Amino acid sequence: MRVPILRLNARVLLVALGADITDEGVMDFQAALTERAATMQARGVVIDVSALDLIDSFMARVLNDSARMLRLLGAEVVVCGIQPAVAMTLVEMGSRLVDVRTSFTLERALAQLDGLMARALDPPAPGADEPPRHA
Repeated sequence: MRVPILRLNARVLLVALGADITDEGVMDFQAALTERAATMQARGVVIDVSALDLIDSFMARVLNDSARMLRLLGAEVVVCGIQPAVAMTLVEMGSRLVDVRTSFTLERALAQLDGLMARALDPPAPGADEPPRHA
């Protein structure tokens, strides 16, 4: 099964994983998403998993790896719609979504992505995090 990848604007992609996605489908999703993100030089990607009622360790790993790949390509990533049962399963399996930001809804994910992309364009000045030095 092919996972549709929607272009929301010039630099943002949206992808929704369906409940019927297979292991082969999730691998195809990963390859297609990273290729599309690289081709259009995406700065942001939202992955909607609200249709997933359950998740196994393989899918969790591929989701995590996909987010890491996208970050290496320069895109901010937000996963939205994690169901309570999926969250419990991830914790029980000891899975951690590293480099993955999460949000309850698609609307919140898009707002979060806007903020992340704005910060990426306007990084703090060197030494901005350091306390002032007194002479």
